[in-house]
Amino acid sequence: TLGVRGVRATAPAMVAEQIAAVAEDIGVDAIKTGMLATPELVERVAGCLRAAPLDGAPVVVDPVLRSESGSPLMEAGGERAYREALLPLAAVITPNLFEARALAGREDGDAARLACELHARHGCAVIVTGGHGADSADLLCDGEGLTRIPGVRLPVATTHGAGCTHSSTLATLLAGGAGLREAAAGAKRAATAAVRGGRPFGEGAGPVDVTRV
Repeated sequence: TLGVRGVRATAPAMVAEQIAAVAEDIGVDAIKTGMLATPELVERVAGCLRAAPLDGAPVVVDPVLRSESGSPLMEAGGERAYREALLPLAAVITPNLFEARALAGREDGDAARLACELHARHGCAVIVTGGHGADSADLLCDGEGLTRIPGVRLPVATTHGAGCTHSSTLATLLAGGAGLREAAAGAKRAATAAVRGGRPFGEGAGPVDVTRV
C-alpha cells in the first residue's frame, strides 16, 4: 500500500493475442483499457481495436499514468502514444486531474477546463474524475457541453482501485445500453461505494472493496 516496487509489462504480442481470442470467440459489448505500461502497448492495443470486429462497442480509455502513491506507470512517450493512437478511438476517457494535465501537456489547469480542452482536441467524451481536485465532483464534457457529476469525498485512505472501479463500471453500464450521463453517474456511485467499503490494510492507500458496490 506504500508504493510500487516494480513494473513488468506484458509483451505487446501477448496482449494482441488476448484481444483477438476474446473478440473472435466471445464477442465484445464494450472495451475498457487500463494500465498500458509502454508506448508500444498503447499503439498495439489501438491497432487491435481498429482491426477487431467490435460492431460499435464503446471504447472506454482509462489512461493509467501513475500509481496511487505517485509512482510512474508509463514509460516516456506514453502520453504522445495515447494522443495519437488510442484517444481517437475512444468513446470516453476517464483521466484523473493529474492524468488530464499530462494528456493536455499542461502542468496546471482545473478539471472543467481540461475536460473541455481534451474533448475539443480528440473528439471523445471526457470525464475528469474528482478524486484529486479541490471539488470531489467528476466533470464530463461531450458534444452536449459540460456536466458536473456530484459526489462526496470520504475521509478514508482506502482509495487504491477507485479509478479502475469507476472506468470498469462505466464500460459495463454503457455495454448494457445506458446513456453516457446515466453511466457516468452510476460509475461515480460505484467508485464512492467501493472506497467507503474499502479495506484499511497497510500503512498507505488501502484497496477499495468492489463487493460493497
